[in-house]
Order: sequence, then C-alpha cells, then structure tokens
Amino acid sequence: MATSASRTYEQQNDEQLDALHSKLRTLRGITIDIHDDAERQNRELDGTRDYLSSFASGLSQSGRNATRAFGGAGGISQLRMIVLVVSFFIGFWITWKAVRWFFPSTSS
Repeated sequence: MATSASRTYEQQNDEQLDALHSKLRTLRGITIDIHDDAERQNRELDGTRDYLSSFASGLSQSGRNATRAFGGAGGISQLRMIVLVVSFFIGFWITWKAVRWFFPSTSS
C-alpha cells in the first residue's frame, strides 16, 4: 500500500514538475521577446538621435550661412533687409490696388 501511495505521489510530482517546466519555457520565451523588443527600440532611438543630430548640425550651418549672407550678427544690413521686404509688400499692395482701380471686375 505504501508503494502505491508513493508511486501516486511520485506521479503527481512529475506532473507538477512538467507543468512548472512548461511555465518556465513560456516565461523564458516572453523574456526573450521583451529583450528583442528592447534592443529593437534602442536601435530605433539611436537612429533617431543620429538623425536629429544631423538635422541640428545642418540647421546650425544654415544659420551661420544666413548670418554671413545678411552681413553679420544683426548689424545695419539686417535692418536694410527688413525695410526691403516691407517695401516690397507695400509696393505689391499699391500695385494690386491700382490695377483693380484701372481694370475693375466685370462680374455683376
């Protein structure tokens, strides 16, 4: 009788051990998937950081080129550029009004 009970306990232990092994395999698979996803995200973040660094470098270079093209760091040349742009828009507006006055619309 004792051997029958011990055999039953041994069988239950083996079943529980198999269930535990199955859960461990599932947990290991999930852990590997999480690790792979974290590595992929890290590569993606590295690529984004490199892209943004390149963009910032290009933007900085464009700013330096614009400063050089417009005559320094905010001198009289910048004021002349502002006056030129404002004068252009005022001239365009006056021309548009004159054309509308000389050639009115024929729609009823």
